[in-house]
Amino acid sequence: MVNESFLQIENVLFTVTMLLYFAAMIIYFVFVAAQKEKLARIAVILQGAGFVLHTIALITRGIGAGRLPLTNQYEFATSFAWGLCLVSLVFVLRYKFNVLGTFAAPVIFLIIGYAAMQSKDVHELMPALRSNWLGFHVSTAIIAYGGFGVSFVLGIIFLLREYMKDQSFLDRHVPSKEKLDLIGYRSVALGLLFLTFTILTGAIWAERAWGSYWSWDPKETWSLITWIIYSIYLHLRIRRGWSGKAAAIFAVAGFIAVLFTYIGVNTLLPGVHSYA
Repeated sequence: MVNESFLQIENVLFTVTMLLYFAAMIIYFVFVAAQKEKLARIAVILQGAGFVLHTIALITRGIGAGRLPLTNQYEFATSFAWGLCLVSLVFVLRYKFNVLGTFAAPVIFLIIGYAAMQSKDVHELMPALRSNWLGFHVSTAIIAYGGFGVSFVLGIIFLLREYMKDQSFLDRHVPSKEKLDLIGYRSVALGLLFLTFTILTGAIWAERAWGSYWSWDPKETWSLITWIIYSIYLHLRIRRGWSGKAAAIFAVAGFIAVLFTYIGVNTLLPGVHSYA
């Protein structure tokens, strides 16, 4: 049963969330340009406030729609932005790495901006989606994409690190290449772990809904390709000691595969996952 009042509240919360993410992005940029420490703290607070409101908006959407808010392009895009915001905040606070927020904030804003362009209409779920596996499958994908998004941002920072002058403001606020490489590795490992859960839960769900664990649907295929890309990254790092610039480039390229899996497949290769 759709509750229009809750959907209207969610629409307001979503708009305020976008504004908070935009404000955080601008202040992160000014923090780097003006080299003011207080601005970084303000930006993190704004991003955190945006995340809290974003969480409430998703809960409100779920109540208004009468189901988990994870079943169409709008809902998954806004959840994708939520996952990236969560993982980036964890890494910013864990490593006291405010410059990470400067690079992550534009990606978050672009993804939630993409969500804003999608239809917010609530439609009745198709029978195959009326399953408890929906929450497990999609929520693990959100965290996986968040981890890969952070690894993408870290890869960009790593590639730019060599152009930063010694003793500069950025040099004091950006970890060494070795630490950047380690943090990037951890974010890829997090993403790959949750993508593995995504594929496994999807296979179990598919078998119960359609009688087959795997049907080579375009999104299934590209999810597998993405999994293979990041698995190669981890294999080369663990078994061959692969790191540095090549690993950073690999992380950036991997996220391009993630974006194609989400946006490109839905646009160019429709299949049973076209709803998300």
